[in-house]
Amino acid sequence: MAKDKGLTNHEITIALAGGAILGPFPATWGKEFVSDVREFTRDYDSFLQGNKQTRFKYHLHDPDAHVSHSLVISFENITAIYDRVKLRDHE
Repeated sequence: MAKDKGLTNHEITIALAGGAILGPFPATWGKEFVSDVREFTRDYDSFLQGNKQTRFKYHLHDPDAHVSHSLVISFENITAIYDRVKLRDHE
């Protein structure tokens, strides 16, 4: 079976002001799996650099579990995002 070398499996955990934790949210990104997981972390990084948040809703798709997580969030309430990426073996 050929592996998709462009596929990455993310696990997103979000820490909120006040100490609450959201997640972890398993999410996959790849050529055949449309997911906002990369855009979410990039947008938050841009927000930390002083840019205004323009998007508030993200869909994190986990095709292995056949689940889609809808995340509606204000970056002002986030204190940290942990993005764990499981890399696929290259064969």
